[in-house]
Amino acid sequence: MGADENLKKIKTQIIEAVARAGAGGVGQDEQSEIADKRLMAVSKTRNGEEILPILEAGHRLFGENRVQEAAQKWPQLRQLYPDVELHLIGPLQSNKTSEAVALFDGIQTVDRPKIAKLIAEEMRDQGRQLKLFVQVNVGDEPQKAGVAVSELGEFLRFCREEAEIKIVGLMCIPPVDEEAAPYFILLKQLAEKNGVKELSMGMSSDFETAVELGADIVRVGSALFGPRS
Repeated sequence: MGADENLKKIKTQIIEAVARAGAGGVGQDEQSEIADKRLMAVSKTRNGEEILPILEAGHRLFGENRVQEAAQKWPQLRQLYPDVELHLIGPLQSNKTSEAVALFDGIQTVDRPKIAKLIAEEMRDQGRQLKLFVQVNVGDEPQKAGVAVSELGEFLRFCREEAEIKIVGLMCIPPVDEEAAPYFILLKQLAEKNGVKELSMGMSSDFETAVELGADIVRVGSALFGPRS
């Protein structure tokens, strides 16, 4: 099955998951729009030839893990499809902040004061306003990036009051080989507690569960493009 067929299948699964969550009762066009907005096509390690069928099918929301890799392929693709919305979903190194703010429409991995301040400075200097998410280390895993659950409230206060940036959402990557649902529930509770609206959670193996539990964005790569070579 090609990527364009996978896209149709995944969108259908998202629409069905939205209905199971009790948000049904909308028309077919609205259902398609809901799926488009929720599905982030993760195009890391994929070349332009692999990405084009998804763009040609009308999809516009994409995620990349590395600034350098995205810079090599997206400027050319955007000449053909200027309405693409591109998010950084991998760690951001401080020396790549300027390039990231110029290239991306959203950064989902804001996770420390230094990065928050650098993003704020670059957005002011470049006259850009990105959609910013805080990555939360929901499993408190020492090897994983993200703000600790216990420190999230203070970090959000820093972002709002000191860095003076607007945080629109929270993002998480649950521990591997554990049931994801409790971590998705935790992220939603944290968002509600801290007055944050959007949730970026769920990947290829668990995106339907994430949608049922309130995900606004699910980040799907291998289920869409197939196994990486």
